[in-house]
Amino acid sequence: MFNLLKKTEAPTAANALPDREAVMAVPDAHHVNGNRLTAPFPERMKTLYVAMGCFWGAERLFWSLPGVYSTAVGYMAGYTKNATYRDVCTGRSGHTEAVMIVYDPTEISTDRLLKAFWEEHDPTQGMRQGNDVGSQYRSGIYTTTPEQYEAAVATCNTIARQLEGKGMGPVTTEIMHAPEFYYAEPEHQQYLAKNPGGYCNLRGTGVTCPVSVDA
Repeated sequence: MFNLLKKTEAPTAANALPDREAVMAVPDAHHVNGNRLTAPFPERMKTLYVAMGCFWGAERLFWSLPGVYSTAVGYMAGYTKNATYRDVCTGRSGHTEAVMIVYDPTEISTDRLLKAFWEEHDPTQGMRQGNDVGSQYRSGIYTTTPEQYEAAVATCNTIARQLEGKGMGPVTTEIMHAPEFYYAEPEHQQYLAKNPGGYCNLRGTGVTCPVSVDA
């Protein structure tokens, strides 16, 4: 029980792991669609970041949606600069396992992305997602525009009412303007395309998020 409690406690700046100097090098191209994995992206593109447990399955969910230009996995909302996977798994860097979504808003709306986010994981579980326990598995939305932030809050309120109606607990998703995104190691990028039988713990609640999805 002691270890479980420690894993579900987020660190503070004072007890987080020290920064790393080396910036993670990643491939130039997305393994699935061949588009750019790092900026600069085409001018019309928007970027949204989400965390919904293990990032392998979450990334596959979004690269499969029409209108998504590129995706990548990495670490966000923690303290340790240039954290590695090993750092994050200790729970002492403070990061979530996050997915970067680069999308064309003329082809897919922010609300459509958020609908997938809310429906394909359980946003009520706090510092875990299913059997994956730890602060790195917490739920999060990290926005890059005021419009995204407003949409995140609005859809959060919507899904919270739906979940409450089903007797589920409160939403624990953190919503904030996007902090620094640190790319994960190359082997984690598009992991389930490279390893089709690999681990995926992505599970929804069965509760729908009734939002307008014009695109």
